[in-house]
Amino acid sequence: FNWSCPSILGFYTLGASGQYPLVQNVTVTQGGTANLTCRVEYNDNTSLQWSNPAQQTLFFGDKKALRDNRIELVHASWSELTISISDVSLSDEGMYTCSLFTMPVRTARAYLTVLGVPEKPEINGLKKPAVEGDYITLTCITQGSKPAADLRWFRDEKEVKGAKEVNAEGKTFTVQSSLQLHVDRNDDGVAYTCRVDHVALVQTPQQATEVLEVQYAPRVEIIHSLEVPQEGQYLKLECLSKGNPSPDPVMWTKDGGELPDLERMIVDGRELTFTSLNKTDNGTYRCEASNHLGRSSAEYVLYVYDPNALGQHGTDHALIGGVVAVVVFVTLCLIIVLGRYLARHKGTYLTNEAKGADDAPDADTAIINAEGNHAHAEEKKEYFI
Repeated sequence: FNWSCPSILGFYTLGASGQYPLVQNVTVTQGGTANLTCRVEYNDNTSLQWSNPAQQTLFFGDKKALRDNRIELVHASWSELTISISDVSLSDEGMYTCSLFTMPVRTARAYLTVLGVPEKPEINGLKKPAVEGDYITLTCITQGSKPAADLRWFRDEKEVKGAKEVNAEGKTFTVQSSLQLHVDRNDDGVAYTCRVDHVALVQTPQQATEVLEVQYAPRVEIIHSLEVPQEGQYLKLECLSKGNPSPDPVMWTKDGGELPDLERMIVDGRELTFTSLNKTDNGTYRCEASNHLGRSSAEYVLYVYDPNALGQHGTDHALIGGVVAVVVFVTLCLIIVLGRYLARHKGTYLTNEAKGADDAPDADTAIINAEGNHAHAEEKKEYFI
C-alpha cells in the first residue's frame, strides 16, 4: 500500500512573483514512493537543484548527482524539476531543499514525512479451554508504527475498553493493549478482536481475532408438551441440558427410582414419552445431567386428570366465581351507604359546636352553650335513609 499526499502546510514560497522556487511538503508510507516537485513561475534559463537532508545533491537539472537507484528523474525543464524516491524508508525522512541558482541563490524547503506501517497485531494470554470463573488477561501487541498506532478491542461486534501502553523504539513505536476478563458460560464461542487504527491503514485495517472456549457445568430444564395432562393422552417431556463438555446422556427417574413401565414410557435421548397416560403415571419425574465440572437436575410433577371430572370442575368454578362477584358488589354498596350517613352526622355535630362558640364571651360559656345546643339538636334531628 503506497501513497503520498501534500501536507496541509501547503506551499513554501520566497516571494509573491518572479524567480522564486515553489515546493510542497510530502507524506508517504514506508515502502512507498515520494514525488518531490519544485516549480518556478518565471525563469530565465537558470538551473534547479534538489538536495537531501544531508545537503547532498540529488539532481542538478536533469543530471543525477547521487548514486542511489531508488532516486529517479520524473520531469526536468526550466520551470520544473520533479524527482521520485521509491521504497522510502524511515531514514529518508527530513527536510529537502530546492535551489534556484540566481544571484543570490534562492531556496525553498519541503519536509518529507515517512509513516511507519504497524505490523499485524498478535493476541496473547488466551487459555484454551478456559473454565467458568477463570480470570484471564488478553494482550494485543503491534510494532513498527509511526506515529503510535491505536488499538481497539471488540467483543463480537461491540467495542470494549482495554488498557493501552506505548513504548518508543527508535523512530517507531510498540503499542500494546490489555483486556481483563472474568469468564462465564456467556463467553463460550465469543470472538474477541483486536484492531489496529493508523493513518497508514485507512483502507486496510489490521486485526487479529481469538474465539474463547469456556467449559462449564450443566444446567437442566424440563419442557412438557401438555399443560393439563389427561388420561389417554400422549405426553412428551424434554430434558434441555446445556453444558460444556456436552452432558450426554441424561438420566430419567421417577420418585427417586427407575422408570416403572418402559413399554408406555419411552426414553429416546433427552426425551421421555408417554404413549397413553393413566393415573399410575402420577409422580415426580427427575432428569439429571453431568460432566466433569458438575451435575444438575430438574423435576416435573405429573398429575393425570380424569377428563370427565375435569369438565365438572369447570362448571363448579364458574358457579363459585359468580357467587363471589355478587358478594363483593353487595359489600361495596353497604360501605358507600354507611360512609354517606357518617359524613352527614359528623357535619351536624361540628356545626352545633361552632354555634356555641360564636355566642359565648369566654371558653367556659362556649362549652355550656355547646351542650345546650346539643340538647336542642336532639329535638330537631333529621334522619336520612
